[in-house]
Amino acid sequence: MFDQLVLASGNAGKLREFSALLAPLGVEVVPQQALGVSECAEPYHTFVENALEKARHASRETGLPALADDSGLCVEALGGAPGVLSARFAGEPKSDARNNALLLEKMQGERNRRCWYTCVLVLVRHADDPHPLIVDAVWLGEVADAASGDGGFGYDPLVQIPAYGCSVAQMPAEEKNRVSHRGQAMQALLARLTAFA
Repeated sequence: MFDQLVLASGNAGKLREFSALLAPLGVEVVPQQALGVSECAEPYHTFVENALEKARHASRETGLPALADDSGLCVEALGGAPGVLSARFAGEPKSDARNNALLLEKMQGERNRRCWYTCVLVLVRHADDPHPLIVDAVWLGEVADAASGDGGFGYDPLVQIPAYGCSVAQMPAEEKNRVSHRGQAMQALLARLTAFA
């Protein structure tokens, strides 16, 4: 096991989540920018390849074990789009509002509203780790006809979770973090790490 790892992300929310998750194992999570690591390109068409690239990049730059995630929304009627391009669906600069507007435009008149959030987490012990720990999770939902709620971020106002009868943006943050794609993946990662401890 290890005492410290670098988080291959600049997202403060992810840092808090991963730090809390790994605290019981005695692992300190350090954000990559605190160690001078540049943002990594994400050139691939799959979540797992991008997450693996980000983890290897951070580990290579720091010499530490690294944890990365790649996540996004997949819409069945759009062939899985926006997928790995979720943050930049409407182009640069990144904009949740423009991404949501584009999704609504593309879904006009579409009867199949099925979608899912995907999260892939990758942990490498070193940059050339031949056996990275890889976990993934999905969270099923439906694309709504209009936005509702003001919580969350990204596509949350447009993603309805039938079991809850509301959009992700209308869910209490604690509940979302527990049952979401990222929450499920984090629990799976914790189980894998505990097995290695």
